[in-house]
Amino acid sequence: MPRPLVVSATRTEAAHLPTGLDLVVTGIGKTAAATVLTRHLAGRDDLDDLVLVNLGTAGALHDGMAAESGLYEIGEVINHEISADAIRALGFDPRERLRIGDAPTVLATGDMFVTDPVVRTRLAAQAQLVDMEGYAYAWVAQEFGLPIRMVKHVSDSADESAMAWVEVVDRSARILGEWAATHLG
Repeated sequence: MPRPLVVSATRTEAAHLPTGLDLVVTGIGKTAAATVLTRHLAGRDDLDDLVLVNLGTAGALHDGMAAESGLYEIGEVINHEISADAIRALGFDPRERLRIGDAPTVLATGDMFVTDPVVRTRLAAQAQLVDMEGYAYAWVAQEFGLPIRMVKHVSDSADESAMAWVEVVDRSARILGEWAATHLG
């Protein structure tokens, strides 16, 4: 049976996880996420039956996504801040899209906090949700040959409401904690 290693960007998002779960808090953004998770995994000698489980918040790129539970499992992540066409033109594979599961939801990851309606509309053409760490976690998981699951709770609509994240993150953390108790406990 796989052992979960929960990965979250902030302690706030992981505040209501069941006790006893193995947790790594990486910090915000792709660089922090990749660096801290890589350092953690490189220091372990028990990776054989490990599954990474990223629990965190995300902005909704389509109206109505917060309805009901607002909880989504991710099937594919994209790095929305890479010049993929230019890298391909140079003869390299940018790996801008990573398939991590069978779920239909696509998560766009970038280091910008999305509040601009033009950026939201552009991202909505290729994804349903946006965050700042998911792609980095998926990249590290693939580099280590580990399976990864991502479960995101909609905290905002990737618009000006995103600036109230600090005020609403506890609600998301409670829902993520309930999911973890049911699926990881």
